[in-house]
Amino acid sequence: MFEEVGTTTEGDLIINVGPQHPATHGVLHLVITLNGETIKNVEPHLGYIHRSIEKMCESLTYRQFIYVTSRMDYLSAHINNHACAMCVEKGMQIEVPARAQVIRVLMDELTRIASHELWWGAMAMDLGAFTPFFHAFRERESINDIMEETCGARLTMNYMVPGGVMHDLHPNFQKRVKDFIQLYKSKIHEYDEMVTGNIIFQNRMKAVGYISPEDAISYGCTGPVARGSGVSCDTRKHYPYEIYDKLEFDEVLETGGDSFARYMVRLREMQQSIRIIEQLIDNIPEGDFQAKTKAVLKLPKGEFYTKAETARGELGVYIVSEGGTTPYRIKFRSPGFSNLSALNHLVKGGKIGDLIAAMGTLDLVIPDIDR
Repeated sequence: MFEEVGTTTEGDLIINVGPQHPATHGVLHLVITLNGETIKNVEPHLGYIHRSIEKMCESLTYRQFIYVTSRMDYLSAHINNHACAMCVEKGMQIEVPARAQVIRVLMDELTRIASHELWWGAMAMDLGAFTPFFHAFRERESINDIMEETCGARLTMNYMVPGGVMHDLHPNFQKRVKDFIQLYKSKIHEYDEMVTGNIIFQNRMKAVGYISPEDAISYGCTGPVARGSGVSCDTRKHYPYEIYDKLEFDEVLETGGDSFARYMVRLREMQQSIRIIEQLIDNIPEGDFQAKTKAVLKLPKGEFYTKAETARGELGVYIVSEGGTTPYRIKFRSPGFSNLSALNHLVKGGKIGDLIAAMGTLDLVIPDIDR
């Protein structure tokens, strides 16, 4: 997993980390230049899981291409599909029923919590604490059960369609979501007791992997990575879609700019997602769950762009249409790619032992980066 590949003329050591390494959480290859234990440079090498997703999408219809994006950031599959569906709806000027909008937001926020739960467990495990991983999966499995009952899948749900959602909610949905909220509130104190307040964990995270607000903006960071440096960038607040402008929730900001600040952003964001779900779960409108659309969708000739806030930041969907049944060109602006570009800045001059902590707080999902 760590492989020495040589030394420079200045005596610096060059090593490989990955592409198969537990801390990279996927096939990410880092070539690291070291002077003793001090990092001089980190160069990510991509391509190990590249599948030409954008080109694949250009050969699929406007209904089919949405589901390929479940395989990018698979932990934000619902939100990826949601962003694509909104772009098609924008092009065709489809009005989404109120019931479908509420269902979509509920699913997005459950997805955000599930993603942050997995990250929290994996982050603690990266730094040597194994038990939190099981605690995180206890809550996350409850969400996966809810997803499976309504969507028929636990990871790549393929539930969002142009005009709404594929099926109506399962009759048990509201009860199971309320049960989950009760479970979450009864267990969240364990997260602070086991990890947040742990002095060893804090020493590994504080003042490690610092990035200033100016640099976070310069590298194009979004999501918890940017908000951990105090950069206000939550798409749900700045460019609200569906019903987000009618909901009460806070954009979580921390000003530390270090790994601990990014950790706290995600913990607090889960609480805001719970707050959103509580506002909606007893107020799901009656009516259609999907607008009536033509069997074959054709976007008018032109360019269309939408964006959504995934668990990792801003996902942009750009479609160029020539009026046919398939897109002429598709481009995705994924949050992971921009956040990864800041890795060298985060760790340069630090110790090799701090690389794992800093990289963990970027919450990388490699298929989102290497599309």
